[in-house]
Amino acid sequence: VQLQAYGGGLVQAGGSLRLSCAASGLTFVNNVMAWFRQAPGKEREAVARISRSGSLRYYLDSVRGRFLISRDNVKDTLYLQMNSLKPEDTAVYYCTAGGGLGLTSTPEYWGQGTLVTVSS
Repeated sequence: VQLQAYGGGLVQAGGSLRLSCAASGLTFVNNVMAWFRQAPGKEREAVARISRSGSLRYYLDSVRGRFLISRDNVKDTLYLQMNSLKPEDTAVYYCTAGGGLGLTSTPEYWGQGTLVTVSS
């Protein structure tokens, strides 16, 4: 299984980024997908999760209303649109696959991560 995340970078506070995650080696449509992040010196936390069909979405309270998780089950790709970014959103963002629908449910597979840096 490979989960290749990309789209991270440096952005000013208030800006936007869209992360993408290309999945291979698994039946994408059969997997709940999620984004996690880990900021320097902090524990890893779940950011957003999406059901297999895309009809159910769950968010960390601090990103709800600013981030949007989506998926394309034809392209086997997961997305995270991040708007109104804040310096506290700075972290390595990981694409994950598997696990239950609960936001913090443990995934089965992890990607390599992409760094998002938000400057003030």
